[in-house]
Amino acid sequence: MGKRVLITGGAGFIGSHLSRRLLAEGHEVLCVDNFFTGSRDNIIDLLDDRRFELLRHDVTFPLYVEVDQIYNLACPASPVHYQFDPVQTTKTSVMGAINMLGLAKRLRVPILQASTSEVYGDPEVHPQEESYWGHVNTIGPRSCYDEGKRCAETLFFDYHRQHKLQIKVIRIFNTYGPNMHPADGRVVSNFVVQALRGEDITIYGDGSQTRSFCYVSDLVDAMTRMMGTDASVTGPINTGNPNEFTIKQLAELVVELVNSGSKVVYRDLPVDDPKQRRPDITRARKVLDWEPTVQLREGLRLTIDYFDQLLAKSA
Repeated sequence: MGKRVLITGGAGFIGSHLSRRLLAEGHEVLCVDNFFTGSRDNIIDLLDDRRFELLRHDVTFPLYVEVDQIYNLACPASPVHYQFDPVQTTKTSVMGAINMLGLAKRLRVPILQASTSEVYGDPEVHPQEESYWGHVNTIGPRSCYDEGKRCAETLFFDYHRQHKLQIKVIRIFNTYGPNMHPADGRVVSNFVVQALRGEDITIYGDGSQTRSFCYVSDLVDAMTRMMGTDASVTGPINTGNPNEFTIKQLAELVVELVNSGSKVVYRDLPVDDPKQRRPDITRARKVLDWEPTVQLREGLRLTIDYFDQLLAKSA
C-alpha cells in the first residue's frame, strides 16, 4: 500500500526528483519547502496530482502533520547559497533536524537524513569510507554547512540511542542533473551554463583537484533503497559515484559535449576547498545492493539538454 511521505526541501534539486520517484511508486507526497533555494518550477507539473501536496514552511519552526515516512533534505547545499546566510544555514541543519526528529518521534515513523560528503572536510584519507571521522575546519567559511550537517548526524544517532527512533543516514557525494539551479555555484552547473553561453569556463585552483559525480536518478534510487531497509540499518552510508575525475577533465568534457568555443581560465582556490573527494561505496553495495549505473558522459548529456532548454526559455 502507498504511504504518505514527507520530503523537506521537496522543491529543491534532489527533492523534486525524489517526489517524482515516490509518486511513480504509488505513494502520496507532502512537499515542504521555504523556496530559499528550491523552485516552484521544479514541481509545477506535479501540482495537479491529487497525491501531491505542497506546503510552504521553514523547518527551523516545528511542523505538525501526519505522515508515514520522512526524508529530511532541507538545507542549501552549494557554497554560494549556504554562505549567503551562514547563521540560517546552521539553524536549518540543526533546528531543522531537531524539529523533524521530534515529528518522527511523535509519529514513530522512520526518518532519513540527507547528510553530505562535506562531513569529511578536506580529507586526509582517500577514498573516504564511513568510519573516517573527517578533517574539518570548525571556523572557516564552509563551516556553517559542514558542521551543521555533522551536528545533524549527531542528533540523529542520539535520538536513535535515546528514543529508539528508526533513523537512516546517507552521505551524499557530488550529485548533478536536471533541476539544478543555474546560479548555484556548483561545478557541473557552472561549467555547463558557461559553455552554453560561450563564456570562459572558470576553474578554481589548477584543476588537479578531484571529484566524483553521481547522476541524480542513481542517488534517488539509493535513497529509496535506504528507506526500505529494516530498522537495524541506520547508516551512515556513502552514496555517490566512485569514478574519480579532475576538475580539468570535467571542464574539457563539458566543452566537448556542448561543442563550445569556451576557453578555460583559472582563479584562486577557495578556502578549505577539498583537494580530493571520492566515496568508498562498499557498504552501499553490500547493504543496499546499489551502485551507480549512469556514467558521466551520459549524465552530462541529459544535464546539458536541460540547461539548454532552460536558458532558451529564460532568453
